[in-house]
Parts: sequence; C-alpha cells; structure tokens
Amino acid sequence: MTIDWLILAPAAFFAGMVDAAVGGGGLIQIPALLSTFPQTAIPTLFGTNKLSSIAGTGASLWRYARAVRIPWRLVLPATAAALVGAWLGAAVVAWIPREAMRPLVVVMMLAVAIYTFLRKNLGQEETHKPRPGDLWRGALFGLVIGFYDGFFGPGTGSFLIFGFVRVFGMDFVRASASAKVINFATNLSAIAFFASHGPILWAIGLTMAACNLAGAYLGTHLALKHGAGFIRQAFLGVVAILIVKQLVEIL
Repeated sequence: MTIDWLILAPAAFFAGMVDAAVGGGGLIQIPALLSTFPQTAIPTLFGTNKLSSIAGTGASLWRYARAVRIPWRLVLPATAAALVGAWLGAAVVAWIPREAMRPLVVVMMLAVAIYTFLRKNLGQEETHKPRPGDLWRGALFGLVIGFYDGFFGPGTGSFLIFGFVRVFGMDFVRASASAKVINFATNLSAIAFFASHGPILWAIGLTMAACNLAGAYLGTHLALKHGAGFIRQAFLGVVAILIVKQLVEIL
C-alpha cells in the first residue's frame, strides 16, 4: 500500500490550523484520507481522522487555556452532556437515515451565516456576564450539539462557537476556546467508538497527528494574535464552505 504523504501531511497541517480557530478541520482531512485509502473501511478512516484531530485539539485547548479565561463552570456540564448526547445520536442512526438531516443542516447553517454576517459586532466582545441558569442552559446546549455530532456531525465546531457567542454572550476567542473542551471530549469518545468497530490506522494517524498539532499551534497563535475579528471572518468562510459542500451532496 503506497501512502501519499504529499496529500496527507499538508491536509493534516491545514486541518489543524483551521480547526484551532473555528472548527471544520474534517472538511480537509477526511477527503484526503478517502482519496488516499479508497478501499479502506469508513469506520477505520473516521477513527484515524479523530486520532489525528485530537492531537491538534488538545494542543489548541492547552494554548487557549493559558491565554483565555475559559468559563469551566459552564463548559464542563456542557461537555458531560455532549458526551451523553453523542452516544444517543449515534444510537439513533440505526433507525433514522442521516441523509434526512442534510436539508435541515443547510438551512441552519444559512441562518447562522446570515445572522453572523449582518451582526457586524457579534462576538467582538463579551455581551454579558454569566447569568443564573447558565449551567442548565449549557448542559442542554451540550446535549443537543452532542446529539447532532453523534448523529450527523458536519459543522459541529461552528455550531458550538455560534452557540457560545449568541446564547452565552462570549466573544469569538473565548467561544472558540470553550468549544475546544467539548471537541476534545467528543473526539476521545469517537476514537473509543471507532476503535471498537474496526482497526484504526495507528501509525498513519499518529504521524498525521504530529502535522495536525503543528497546524493547530499556528492556528491558535493567529487566533490569539488577531482576535475576534479574525475568527469571525474565518468562521464565516468555513460555514460558507460547509453550506456549499452539503448542497453539492444533496444535488
């Protein structure tokens, strides 16, 4: 089996860079794996993707946590609920086809993109401090996003960031940092799931993880250096690509 590192290494690097700022690294990394290993089982490739991604997510989270105050009292219950939601979402796949979600996801992403584009000041700074009931709202938010991630998945990072900005009043930098906590936990859960449903390409995944980590370091540096405005623009770009990708797959 010939491994095309000229595809996989840059893909993992750029996936880590994009994912560190606004999520959506799977848009780059999964097609690269599919094109390099067209005969390999999907669970194996998805597990390998998560193995690579979690290195970048972990490095990005570590750097954000050193520079940004993450609201752990809100984020940790949301993370625990997201893990439960992801398991429930994966279980529902057996009864409801994932393709039924695609048109709804396109509509939601369009709404998110239009709202963010029109609200120029959205996420540029914190709009309010933690409020009574945020803990339970956070847990419900984590449950819903986790369910979506387990059931369908595309755009999970973008939905997390938008939710933290719109519902909990964070700026884009803190929202991106908070999203990484949930991303890391759900990636770890996904690795366990895929490892139990088929072999993961460990050597390839770990090598890609090194490239993903390097990309995440650069992406986090850019996000922290250029702030909320940079993340907002990157966020809109990733959401636009996600919308186009889903429309192409529908049509």
